[in-house]
Amino acid sequence: MKKEPVKVKEVPAQLRVGNFQEVVKGYSEEEALLEAARCLQCKNPVCSSGCPVGIDIKQFIYHIRQKDYKAAYFTIREKNNFPSICGRVCPAEYQCRKACVLTKKGSPFASEEAINIHFLERFVGDYGKNNKLDVKTEKEEKFSKFKVAVVGSGPAGLCCAGELARKGIKVDIFESLHKTGGVLRYGIPPFRLPWDVLDFEIDYLKKSGVNIITNFLVGKAKTIKELFSQGYSAVFLGLGAGVPSFLGIKGENLCNIYSVNEFLTRVNLMSAYKFPEFHTPVNIGKNVLVVGGGNTAMDAARVALRMQKIKGLPLNTMVIYRRTEIEMPARRLEIEHAREEGIKFEFLVQPKEFIGDQEGFVKKLICLRSKLGEPDSSGRRRPIIIEGSEFELDCDLCVIAVGLKANQILINATPELKTDKYSDVIVDPETMESSIKEVFAGGDIVGGEGTVIEAMGMAKKAARAIIDRLSKKGE
Repeated sequence: MKKEPVKVKEVPAQLRVGNFQEVVKGYSEEEALLEAARCLQCKNPVCSSGCPVGIDIKQFIYHIRQKDYKAAYFTIREKNNFPSICGRVCPAEYQCRKACVLTKKGSPFASEEAINIHFLERFVGDYGKNNKLDVKTEKEEKFSKFKVAVVGSGPAGLCCAGELARKGIKVDIFESLHKTGGVLRYGIPPFRLPWDVLDFEIDYLKKSGVNIITNFLVGKAKTIKELFSQGYSAVFLGLGAGVPSFLGIKGENLCNIYSVNEFLTRVNLMSAYKFPEFHTPVNIGKNVLVVGGGNTAMDAARVALRMQKIKGLPLNTMVIYRRTEIEMPARRLEIEHAREEGIKFEFLVQPKEFIGDQEGFVKKLICLRSKLGEPDSSGRRRPIIIEGSEFELDCDLCVIAVGLKANQILINATPELKTDKYSDVIVDPETMESSIKEVFAGGDIVGGEGTVIEAMGMAKKAARAIIDRLSKKGE
């Protein structure tokens, strides 16, 4: 007999659009137990194969069913340093949930919905946070004489640092901004990832011995060679992808056209939504357009809508995307939340030209309709312009969210570091080692824009290689 999935509680749309408080409330203990009871406890659990860091999903859900939440927490932490974060932002529907046997056609247990693994992980992570659980480390004396430099405090850098610290390796993280977290802080709004959750996970790393140095731009303040000269045995690059991409169309330099990086950084990292309590302003308009179809575009649109509400403006924010909703890379949950909040969508639309007023501020966007043709290199059907389909959209503020590229300062300062045509660092896929010996890399600087858990998966692979290398040196 099929059991219905336990729907997670959310703040109603009409209430949440006026603030930046968390939207998804998470499971209560009773709800977590009911959802865990749906798990079949398969003999060969394929769900773990869908997790980039290999969490023993069957085992931690089993512990939930036994009400042993402490054991569930420790099971997750064996593989994942940040359960409260990943339980909130992981695209589980494309990873662990996609692999769940309940989704498999032809299975006698086939159901419409897989187990809500991510919400169960969040429940367990928050239990550990609220009960201040400490994970036992495996620190070994032979590693105490080594130190490793980690560049960047985003998900890849934090994960790598945590894995190394567990073994007793001294780790210094160098962060160019004044606050830690990388994209977790400047890119993801607090209504999706509250800062207290992020700060808890980062503070946990600090307690394990990880040292974090902020306002330090490697590539300017120090080169990789200089780090090695200071006694670091290895360097891990987790720089992320922070360089915005643009449309390359006429009028894109008009005022009130933001890159998604600047827009989200102003609002999230620098608290522009609390201006003038915080000193960073951000413009907002009556007719906001967001160009793009990924999670970052959804974040920008939902932020813009909240800014309109806070400033007492009409709620008129629209996302335009050149393919259909089916091809959108954004999480289905984020698209649903955006729709519930009143954000409009225009599909199969390509921007052609921005039109401004005499003072240089954007006022309209000229667009073209398109249709889908054959698949391109991404595997998605390529949009083809429909002749004579030109139309206009009112626009007094636009956010461009069409992709991010690798940060270049360190790469430009290190010519011996080999990169591909996208300027991503080339690494050995088994060890994540770059063209420079003892320099490893992971996250968006390697694979382009990806998910938090994918970045962590690469970081864990690099950490294993570093530990193996240092272990041999320590013999």
